[in-house]
Amino acid sequence: MGIVNVTPDSFSDGGRFLDADAALAHARTLVAAGVDLLDVGGESTRPGAAQVSENEELARVMPVIRRLAGELDVPISIDTRKAGVAEAAIEAGAEIINDVSGCVDPKMIEVVARTGAGVCVMHMQGTPETMQQEPQYSDVVAVVHAYLCERRDALIAAGVSRERICIDPGIGFGKTYEHNLALLQNCRALVSLGSPVLVGHSRKRFLGKLIGDENADRTAATVGVALGLAEQGVQVLRVHDVRPVREALLAFEKSGGLA
Repeated sequence: MGIVNVTPDSFSDGGRFLDADAALAHARTLVAAGVDLLDVGGESTRPGAAQVSENEELARVMPVIRRLAGELDVPISIDTRKAGVAEAAIEAGAEIINDVSGCVDPKMIEVVARTGAGVCVMHMQGTPETMQQEPQYSDVVAVVHAYLCERRDALIAAGVSRERICIDPGIGFGKTYEHNLALLQNCRALVSLGSPVLVGHSRKRFLGKLIGDENADRTAATVGVALGLAEQGVQVLRVHDVRPVREALLAFEKSGGLA
């Protein structure tokens, strides 16, 4: 899954693709690199980010989604917490709703059920504004596992078919370095639930600590973690740098990995 941030303030590429033409050019680059899905977002969810209005989010993403849907033969995901944005994006040609708030809004569940869209539900402790203010867990893997089971079951109860649901542990969303590492090391527990698992670890700050270099550009670390996740059976990797991740996965598979 390639990232198309139509935002001025995302942590890694904020402002680079805010213009619709720039976003479309970036999407074309990702497609040429072999991306399987495009995830378009108009609201930053980096730590401390403030929520934007629905009208502002629509103004950012809708021109991009309409053009992507009309020009590219790649499934589009809309990264949003707002039911109104999700519905408009699906009507414009998106096929997946990626909700970092876990579809806790009944209106979002209703949109998912009515439109037939695919959906990804994520675990987040708190909100982007508050999530990194001393997050605590008794057992982060158990808590995230139980939460994602509950959200999946809520969607199924609302009439969403099981095969349309993807789950995401929410790396970096209300987690410390230790919490992130525990989740990455135990993704098999989530894969065992039977729903596709999405992980978005790309370029995140904890990767610098993971490799012992806070100033690294984190591309190599992103690739390394991607291989570890693929080995555990994670099906969807949400990344900025599609080509190096895709090439590493191909080489890994052909050299005996993923056996």
